[in-house]
Amino acid sequence: MKKQILNTEQAAGKMLCHDMTQILRGQYKGPRFRKGHIIREEDIPILLSMGKHHIALIELGQDELHEEDAGLRLALALTDNELLQKGPSEGKFELFAPKDGLLKINTQALLKINRIPHIAIATLPTLTPVKEGAKIAGAKVVPLAIREKYVSRVENIAKSAFPVITVLPFKKLKIGAVITGREICEGKINDEFAPVLQQKAEAFQLDKPDFLYVTDDRRKISQAIQIQLAKRCELVLVTGGMSVDPDDVTPSGIRMAGAKIIRYGAPVMPGAMFLMAYKDNVPIIGVPGCAMYANTTILDLLLPRILAGEKITSRDISQLGHGGLCRNCIDCVYPVCAMGKIP
Repeated sequence: MKKQILNTEQAAGKMLCHDMTQILRGQYKGPRFRKGHIIREEDIPILLSMGKHHIALIELGQDELHEEDAGLRLALALTDNELLQKGPSEGKFELFAPKDGLLKINTQALLKINRIPHIAIATLPTLTPVKEGAKIAGAKVVPLAIREKYVSRVENIAKSAFPVITVLPFKKLKIGAVITGREICEGKINDEFAPVLQQKAEAFQLDKPDFLYVTDDRRKISQAIQIQLAKRCELVLVTGGMSVDPDDVTPSGIRMAGAKIIRYGAPVMPGAMFLMAYKDNVPIIGVPGCAMYANTTILDLLLPRILAGEKITSRDISQLGHGGLCRNCIDCVYPVCAMGKIP
Protein backbone atom coordinates (compact mmCIF):
# COMPACT_ATOMS: atom_id res chain seq x y z
CA MET A 1 0.00 0.00 0.00
CA LYS A 2 1.37 3.36 -1.01
CA LYS A 3 0.44 6.08 1.45
CA GLN A 4 0.68 9.83 1.13
CA ILE A 5 0.25 11.88 4.29
CA LEU A 6 -1.08 15.43 4.06
CA ASN A 7 -1.49 18.04 6.74
CA THR A 8 -5.21 18.42 7.33
CA GLU A 9 -5.01 22.14 6.54
CA GLN A 10 -3.90 21.17 3.01
CA ALA A 11 -6.49 18.43 2.43
CA ALA A 12 -9.38 20.46 1.01
CA GLY A 13 -10.64 18.82 -2.17
CA LYS A 14 -9.18 15.42 -1.29
CA MET A 15 -11.29 12.27 -0.92
CA LEU A 16 -11.34 10.35 2.38
CA CYS A 17 -10.34 6.72 2.02
CA HIS A 18 -11.92 5.63 5.31
CA ASP A 19 -14.49 6.77 7.86
CA MET A 20 -13.35 9.46 10.29
CA THR A 21 -14.53 8.69 13.84
CA GLN A 22 -15.72 11.37 16.23
CA ILE A 23 -16.00 10.72 19.96
CA LEU A 24 -18.06 12.97 22.21
CA ARG A 25 -17.68 11.61 25.72
CA GLY A 26 -20.94 10.33 27.10
CA GLN A 27 -22.82 11.35 23.96
CA TYR A 28 -21.63 9.78 20.74
CA LYS A 29 -19.06 7.64 18.99
CA GLY A 30 -19.31 7.08 15.27
CA PRO A 31 -18.29 8.24 11.81
CA ARG A 32 -18.37 12.02 11.45
CA PHE A 33 -17.18 11.87 7.85
CA ARG A 34 -17.66 8.81 5.64
CA LYS A 35 -15.30 7.14 3.21
CA GLY A 36 -15.51 8.90 -0.17
CA HIS A 37 -16.32 12.29 1.37
CA ILE A 38 -14.62 15.20 -0.41
CA ILE A 39 -13.04 17.38 2.26
CA ARG A 40 -14.32 20.97 2.25
CA GLU A 41 -12.70 24.02 3.79
CA GLU A 42 -15.41 24.12 6.48
CA ASP A 43 -14.62 20.50 7.40
CA ILE A 44 -11.02 21.24 8.35
CA PRO A 45 -11.71 22.86 11.78
CA ILE A 46 -13.97 19.91 12.66
CA LEU A 47 -11.30 17.38 11.66
CA LEU A 48 -8.70 19.22 13.72
CA SER A 49 -11.03 19.28 16.75
CA MET A 50 -11.32 15.50 16.37
CA GLY A 51 -7.54 15.18 16.60
CA LYS A 52 -7.14 14.48 12.87
CA HIS A 53 -4.07 16.57 12.09
CA HIS A 54 -3.08 14.45 9.11
CA ILE A 55 -5.02 12.85 6.27
CA ALA A 56 -3.83 9.68 4.54
CA LEU A 57 -4.24 9.11 0.83
CA ILE A 58 -3.62 5.51 -0.21
CA GLU A 59 -3.07 3.43 -3.29
CA LEU A 60 -3.67 -0.30 -2.82
CA GLY A 61 -1.31 -2.92 -4.09
CA GLN A 62 -2.55 -5.76 -6.30
CA ASP A 63 -2.53 -8.17 -3.34
CA GLU A 64 -4.34 -5.82 -0.94
CA LEU A 65 -7.94 -5.14 0.06
CA HIS A 66 -9.48 -2.00 1.51
CA GLU A 67 -10.80 -2.51 5.04
CA GLU A 68 -14.44 -2.30 3.91
CA ASP A 69 -14.05 -4.85 1.12
CA ALA A 70 -12.19 -7.14 3.50
CA GLY A 71 -14.81 -6.69 6.25
CA LEU A 72 -17.61 -7.66 3.89
CA ARG A 73 -15.79 -10.82 2.85
CA LEU A 74 -15.29 -11.73 6.51
CA ALA A 75 -18.97 -11.27 7.30
CA LEU A 76 -20.05 -13.36 4.32
CA ALA A 77 -17.59 -16.14 5.16
CA LEU A 78 -18.62 -16.49 8.80
CA THR A 79 -22.36 -16.88 8.51
CA ASP A 80 -25.19 -18.55 6.69
CA ASN A 81 -27.27 -16.43 4.35
CA GLU A 82 -30.04 -15.89 6.90
CA LEU A 83 -28.11 -13.63 9.25
CA LEU A 84 -28.83 -9.93 8.79
CA GLN A 85 -25.89 -7.66 7.98
CA LYS A 86 -25.32 -3.97 8.55
CA GLY A 87 -22.34 -1.90 7.47
CA PRO A 88 -19.80 -0.82 6.80
CA SER A 89 -19.35 1.70 9.59
CA GLU A 90 -15.79 2.61 10.49
CA GLY A 91 -14.79 -0.44 8.48
CA LYS A 92 -16.93 -2.76 10.61
CA PHE A 93 -19.77 -5.05 9.55
CA GLU A 94 -22.31 -6.14 12.17
CA LEU A 95 -24.43 -9.30 12.18
CA PHE A 96 -27.94 -9.59 13.62
CA ALA A 97 -30.23 -12.49 14.50
CA PRO A 98 -32.91 -13.07 11.83
CA LYS A 99 -35.24 -14.76 14.35
CA ASP A 100 -35.56 -15.80 17.98
CA GLY A 101 -33.22 -18.68 18.64
CA LEU A 102 -30.05 -20.09 20.13
CA LEU A 103 -26.78 -18.52 19.05
CA LYS A 104 -24.20 -21.14 18.11
CA ILE A 105 -20.55 -20.21 17.64
CA ASN A 106 -17.88 -22.62 16.49
CA THR A 107 -15.48 -21.37 19.15
CA GLN A 108 -12.48 -23.36 17.95
CA ALA A 109 -12.80 -22.00 14.43
CA LEU A 110 -13.33 -18.48 15.82
CA LEU A 111 -10.10 -18.76 17.82
CA LYS A 112 -8.16 -19.87 14.73
CA ILE A 113 -9.58 -16.96 12.76
CA ASN A 114 -8.76 -14.35 15.40
CA ARG A 115 -5.17 -15.59 15.56
CA ILE A 116 -4.68 -14.52 11.94
CA PRO A 117 -2.88 -11.14 11.78
CA HIS A 118 -5.06 -8.02 11.61
CA ILE A 119 -8.38 -9.94 11.92
CA ALA A 120 -10.96 -8.99 14.57
CA ILE A 121 -14.19 -10.98 14.97
CA ALA A 122 -16.23 -10.39 18.13
CA THR A 123 -19.39 -12.33 19.08
CA LEU A 124 -21.78 -12.88 21.91
CA PRO A 125 -21.02 -16.08 23.85
CA THR A 126 -22.08 -19.30 22.21
CA LEU A 127 -25.37 -20.83 23.45
CA THR A 128 -26.84 -17.41 24.22
CA PRO A 129 -30.60 -17.22 23.58
CA VAL A 130 -31.23 -14.22 21.34
CA LYS A 131 -34.21 -12.28 20.09
CA GLU A 132 -34.90 -11.38 16.48
CA GLY A 133 -32.84 -8.34 15.51
CA ALA A 134 -30.30 -8.74 18.33
CA LYS A 135 -26.71 -7.85 17.45
CA ILE A 136 -24.66 -11.02 17.71
CA ALA A 137 -21.30 -10.30 16.06
CA GLY A 138 -19.01 -7.74 14.49
CA ALA A 139 -16.30 -8.27 11.86
CA LYS A 140 -13.51 -5.99 10.69
CA VAL A 141 -9.82 -5.84 9.87
CA VAL A 142 -7.54 -3.67 11.97
CA PRO A 143 -5.54 -1.73 9.33
CA LEU A 144 -6.85 0.46 6.56
CA ALA A 145 -5.68 -2.11 4.03
CA ILE A 146 -4.87 -5.79 4.47
CA ARG A 147 -3.10 -8.44 2.44
CA GLU A 148 -5.71 -10.52 0.68
CA LYS A 149 -3.98 -13.74 1.78
CA TYR A 150 -5.11 -13.12 5.37
CA VAL A 151 -8.75 -12.76 4.35
CA SER A 152 -8.46 -15.88 2.18
CA ARG A 153 -7.10 -17.76 5.18
CA VAL A 154 -10.21 -16.75 7.15
CA GLU A 155 -12.44 -17.90 4.31
CA ASN A 156 -10.72 -21.30 4.18
CA ILE A 157 -11.11 -21.88 7.92
CA ALA A 158 -14.73 -20.72 7.83
CA LYS A 159 -15.52 -22.97 4.87
CA SER A 160 -14.31 -26.06 6.73
CA ALA A 161 -16.32 -25.10 9.82
CA PHE A 162 -19.33 -23.52 8.11
CA PRO A 163 -21.25 -21.82 9.54
CA VAL A 164 -18.99 -20.36 12.22
CA ILE A 165 -21.91 -18.23 13.43
CA THR A 166 -25.56 -19.25 13.22
CA VAL A 167 -28.87 -18.97 15.06
CA LEU A 168 -30.88 -22.16 15.61
CA PRO A 169 -34.63 -21.42 15.71
CA PHE A 170 -36.63 -22.50 18.74
CA LYS A 171 -39.04 -25.36 18.10
CA LYS A 172 -42.67 -25.18 19.19
CA LEU A 173 -42.55 -28.23 21.43
CA LYS A 174 -45.63 -29.52 23.23
CA ILE A 175 -44.86 -29.52 26.95
CA GLY A 176 -46.32 -31.86 29.54
CA ALA A 177 -45.80 -31.20 33.24
CA VAL A 178 -46.13 -33.53 36.21
CA ILE A 179 -46.54 -31.65 39.50
CA THR A 180 -45.76 -33.88 42.47
CA GLY A 181 -46.52 -33.46 46.16
CA ARG A 182 -49.11 -34.89 48.51
CA GLU A 183 -49.61 -31.52 50.20
CA ILE A 184 -50.46 -29.94 46.82
CA CYS A 185 -52.86 -32.72 45.82
CA GLU A 186 -54.63 -32.45 49.19
CA GLY A 187 -54.91 -28.68 48.87
CA LYS A 188 -52.81 -27.96 51.93
CA ILE A 189 -50.52 -25.61 50.01
CA ASN A 190 -50.85 -23.75 46.75
CA ASP A 191 -49.14 -25.00 43.63
CA GLU A 192 -46.30 -22.55 43.00
CA PHE A 193 -44.71 -24.56 40.20
CA ALA A 194 -47.41 -24.35 37.52
CA PRO A 195 -47.32 -20.53 37.19
CA VAL A 196 -43.53 -20.63 36.87
CA LEU A 197 -43.57 -23.33 34.17
CA GLN A 198 -46.32 -21.53 32.29
CA GLN A 199 -44.25 -18.33 32.38
CA LYS A 200 -41.20 -20.19 31.05
CA ALA A 201 -43.28 -21.58 28.18
CA GLU A 202 -44.77 -18.19 27.33
CA ALA A 203 -41.27 -16.68 27.10
CA PHE A 204 -40.72 -18.92 24.05
CA GLN A 205 -44.23 -18.41 22.61
CA LEU A 206 -45.20 -21.97 23.54
CA ASP A 207 -48.65 -23.20 24.48
CA LYS A 208 -49.55 -23.62 28.14
CA PRO A 209 -48.13 -26.90 29.46
CA ASP A 210 -50.49 -29.81 30.07
CA PHE A 211 -50.51 -30.27 33.86
CA LEU A 212 -51.00 -33.49 35.82
CA TYR A 213 -50.93 -33.68 39.62
CA VAL A 214 -49.80 -36.73 41.59
CA THR A 215 -48.72 -37.54 45.14
CA ASP A 216 -45.17 -38.50 46.11
CA ASP A 217 -45.45 -42.05 44.84
CA ARG A 218 -42.95 -43.37 42.31
CA ARG A 219 -45.54 -45.52 40.55
CA LYS A 220 -47.97 -42.64 40.16
CA ILE A 221 -45.19 -40.37 38.96
CA SER A 222 -44.18 -43.02 36.43
CA GLN A 223 -47.76 -43.42 35.24
CA ALA A 224 -48.22 -39.65 34.88
CA ILE A 225 -45.06 -39.38 32.76
CA GLN A 226 -46.28 -42.19 30.52
CA ILE A 227 -49.65 -40.47 30.16
CA GLN A 228 -47.92 -37.29 29.01
CA LEU A 229 -45.83 -39.25 26.53
CA ALA A 230 -48.97 -40.94 25.23
CA LYS A 231 -50.40 -37.46 24.62
CA ARG A 232 -47.38 -36.88 22.33
CA CYS A 233 -45.76 -34.36 24.61
CA GLU A 234 -42.32 -33.54 23.26
CA LEU A 235 -40.88 -32.36 26.59
CA VAL A 236 -41.91 -33.50 30.07
CA LEU A 237 -41.14 -31.44 33.17
CA VAL A 238 -41.47 -33.18 36.55
CA THR A 239 -41.44 -30.95 39.62
CA GLY A 240 -40.81 -31.58 43.28
CA GLY A 241 -39.27 -34.49 45.13
CA MET A 242 -35.77 -33.90 43.78
CA SER A 243 -33.75 -33.72 47.00
CA VAL A 244 -32.38 -36.49 49.24
CA ASP A 245 -35.29 -36.75 51.69
CA PRO A 246 -36.94 -40.21 51.97
CA ASP A 247 -40.19 -38.80 50.57
CA ASP A 248 -38.46 -37.40 47.48
CA VAL A 249 -39.02 -40.14 44.94
CA THR A 250 -39.21 -38.21 41.67
CA PRO A 251 -35.90 -39.56 40.28
CA SER A 252 -36.97 -43.16 40.87
CA GLY A 253 -40.37 -42.38 39.32
CA ILE A 254 -38.68 -41.04 36.20
CA ARG A 255 -36.49 -44.14 36.00
CA MET A 256 -39.54 -46.40 36.51
CA ALA A 257 -41.16 -44.73 33.49
CA GLY A 258 -38.43 -46.27 31.36
CA ALA A 259 -36.38 -43.12 30.92
CA LYS A 260 -32.60 -43.21 30.75
CA ILE A 261 -31.15 -40.79 33.28
CA ILE A 262 -28.32 -38.83 31.70
CA ARG A 263 -27.35 -36.87 34.79
CA TYR A 264 -28.73 -36.40 38.31
CA GLY A 265 -27.15 -33.38 39.95
CA ALA A 266 -25.53 -30.42 38.23
CA PRO A 267 -22.70 -27.95 39.02
CA VAL A 268 -25.06 -24.98 38.81
CA MET A 269 -26.31 -22.90 41.73
CA PRO A 270 -29.22 -22.49 41.93
CA GLY A 271 -30.13 -25.80 40.33
CA ALA A 272 -27.83 -28.47 41.76
CA MET A 273 -30.72 -30.93 42.31
CA PHE A 274 -31.45 -31.21 38.59
CA LEU A 275 -32.16 -34.35 36.60
CA MET A 276 -31.84 -34.85 32.84
CA ALA A 277 -33.32 -37.96 31.23
CA TYR A 278 -34.63 -39.19 27.88
CA LYS A 279 -37.35 -41.64 26.93
CA ASP A 280 -37.35 -42.49 23.21
CA ASN A 281 -35.57 -39.18 22.49
CA VAL A 282 -38.15 -37.20 24.45
CA PRO A 283 -36.40 -35.09 27.10
CA ILE A 284 -37.66 -35.55 30.65
CA ILE A 285 -36.47 -33.04 33.22
CA GLY A 286 -36.56 -33.28 36.99
CA VAL A 287 -37.02 -29.60 37.89
CA PRO A 288 -35.30 -28.55 41.14
CA GLY A 289 -37.31 -26.70 43.76
CA CYS A 290 -35.27 -23.52 43.32
CA ALA A 291 -37.11 -22.88 40.04
CA MET A 292 -40.09 -21.71 42.14
CA TYR A 293 -38.29 -18.70 43.59
CA ALA A 294 -35.02 -18.02 41.72
CA ASN A 295 -35.10 -15.87 38.58
CA THR A 296 -32.45 -17.92 36.78
CA THR A 297 -31.61 -21.58 37.36
CA ILE A 298 -30.20 -24.47 35.37
CA LEU A 299 -33.63 -24.86 33.78
CA ASP A 300 -33.16 -21.46 32.09
CA LEU A 301 -29.71 -22.49 30.86
CA LEU A 302 -30.79 -25.77 29.27
CA LEU A 303 -34.36 -25.09 28.14
CA PRO A 304 -33.27 -22.89 25.19
CA ARG A 305 -30.86 -25.59 24.05
CA ILE A 306 -33.54 -28.26 24.19
CA LEU A 307 -35.98 -26.04 22.29
CA ALA A 308 -33.29 -25.47 19.65
CA GLY A 309 -33.11 -29.22 19.06
CA GLU A 310 -29.94 -30.03 21.00
CA LYS A 311 -29.68 -33.35 22.84
CA ILE A 312 -28.18 -32.67 26.25
CA THR A 313 -25.32 -34.88 27.40
CA SER A 314 -23.70 -35.40 30.78
CA ARG A 315 -20.66 -33.51 29.49
CA ASP A 316 -22.86 -30.55 28.54
CA ILE A 317 -24.09 -30.34 32.13
CA SER A 318 -20.60 -30.76 33.59
CA GLN A 319 -19.32 -27.85 31.48
CA LEU A 320 -21.83 -25.53 33.13
CA GLY A 321 -19.78 -25.52 36.34
CA HIS A 322 -17.54 -22.75 34.97
CA GLY A 323 -19.94 -19.82 35.05
CA GLY A 324 -22.66 -21.81 36.80
CA LEU A 325 -22.78 -19.67 39.94
CA CYS A 326 -25.56 -17.08 39.91
CA ARG A 327 -24.79 -13.73 41.54
CA ASN A 328 -28.41 -13.33 42.64
CA CYS A 329 -28.61 -9.78 41.33
CA ILE A 330 -31.50 -7.72 42.65
CA ASP A 331 -32.49 -6.93 39.06
CA CYS A 332 -31.95 -10.07 37.00
CA VAL A 333 -30.66 -9.33 33.48
CA TYR A 334 -30.10 -12.91 32.28
CA PRO A 335 -29.05 -13.76 29.58
CA VAL A 336 -27.07 -10.48 29.50
CA CYS A 337 -24.67 -11.80 32.14
CA ALA A 338 -21.99 -14.45 32.67
CA MET A 339 -24.38 -17.09 34.02
CA GLY A 340 -24.01 -20.34 32.11
CA LYS A 341 -21.62 -19.01 29.46
CA ILE A 342 -19.35 -21.73 28.10
CA PRO A 343 -15.68 -20.56 27.88
